[in-house]
Amino acid sequence: MVGGNASSVTDFILVGLFPEFQHSIILNFVIILIYILAFLGNLLLIVLIWGDSRLHTPMYILLSQLSLIDLTLTSTIVPKTASNFFTGKRTISWIGCGTQSFFFLMLGMSECLILTLMAYDRYVAVCIPLRYPIIMSLRFCLHMVAGCWIGGSISSFIHTVYPMHFPICGSREIHHFFCEVPVLIKLSCEDTSVYQLVVVVTSIVLLVVPFSLIIASYTLIFLTVLRMSSVKGRKKALATCSSHLTVVSLFFGPNIFIYMTFTSSHSPEQDQALSLFSNILTPMLNPLIYSLRNKEVVAALMKLMGRCGVS
Repeated sequence: MVGGNASSVTDFILVGLFPEFQHSIILNFVIILIYILAFLGNLLLIVLIWGDSRLHTPMYILLSQLSLIDLTLTSTIVPKTASNFFTGKRTISWIGCGTQSFFFLMLGMSECLILTLMAYDRYVAVCIPLRYPIIMSLRFCLHMVAGCWIGGSISSFIHTVYPMHFPICGSREIHHFFCEVPVLIKLSCEDTSVYQLVVVVTSIVLLVVPFSLIIASYTLIFLTVLRMSSVKGRKKALATCSSHLTVVSLFFGPNIFIYMTFTSSHSPEQDQALSLFSNILTPMLNPLIYSLRNKEVVAALMKLMGRCGVS
C-alpha cells in the first residue's frame, strides 16, 4: 500500500451521502448532530426505564429494547460515515463491510419483531386486561425479547454471508454511505435474480407479516377503545397506541419500499434518502414520540432530575 488513500483490492469504496450535494459538509454536521441527539435520547430512555422500578413492566422492557436497537443501529452507521467524510478515506474493508452489514440487518430484523411484540402487548393490555398479568408475564417477555435477538442474528448471518461471496468483476464502488445488502447486490457481475427473490420472500416474513399483525392488533384495539365508557381510559389507550403507530409507520414504510422491490427499480439517491430517514432520523424521533406523551416516563425523568438537583 502506497500513500494514505491506497487500499487493498478487496476493499470497497463508499461513495458517501449524496456526493453531488454542494453543501455536503453542512449535511454531515447535521447528521452528526442528529446522531448525538439520538444516542443521548435513547440512552436516557434506557436509564429511566431500568432505573425506575415502576417501569419494570413488559411494555417498558420492550421499549428499552427498541431504544437499545436504535442506539446501536445509528452507531453502526454514522461514526464510519463521518470518519470517511472528514478524513477523505472512503474505503471499507471486506470484513468491515460484512460486519457493518451483519449488525445493520440484525438490528433491523430484531426491531421488526420487537415492534410486533409491542403491538401484541398493547392488544392484550387493552382488549383482555384481566389476563394481561398471566399472558405478558416478565418471564414470557424476556423469552420473547431473547427470541427477537436470536432470530434477527441468525437471519442476518445468512443474508450477510451469502451476498458477500457474489463475484465482483467491475467497480467496487458502493453508491451508498454504508454497506447494505441491496447495494452490494448491484455490484455483482452474475445473475442475482434468484437471491433477490429470496430477499423479497424474507421481507414478506419479517416486514409484511409483522406489519399486518400490528395493523390487525391496532384495529382490534381501536374497536375496543370505542366501546370504553371511561373517557380517561380511552384517551390513555389512544395516546399510547398512537405513539406506537407513528413509530411503526416511520420504520416499516421506507424498509418495505427498499426490500420489497428489486434493486434496479430505484436509484441510489432514493436508497440513501430512505435509509437516512429510517435509520438515522427515526431513532432520534422515537424517544421524543414515546416520552412526551407518556406520563410515566415524564414522571421518571422528573424523579431523576430531582435526584440530580439534590446531589
